[in-house]
Amino acid sequence: AGIIGLTKSLAWELGRYNINVNAIAPGIIATELIKSHPKFEMIKERQLANMPIKRIGQPIDVANTILFLVSDESSFITGELIHVSGGRFG
Repeated sequence: AGIIGLTKSLAWELGRYNINVNAIAPGIIATELIKSHPKFEMIKERQLANMPIKRIGQPIDVANTILFLVSDESSFITGELIHVSGGRFG
């Protein structure tokens, strides 16, 4: 809740300077750290059970979201929390 409030407050304060502020909330992303977890396969299966897109996110999924948010195509998006989670529920 703190990040959401901060994002919305900064978007309000900085919008007049044409600065957009957004936050990204990644789901499970297949980084080296998470893949090295001893219970990775169990964690992965639990996550996939609650996801309409039946795959674990890749770092490029988050990177592509960032690239979009810093592009001109996202110029009317500010104060938002963007979930990059494969639609995970629960």
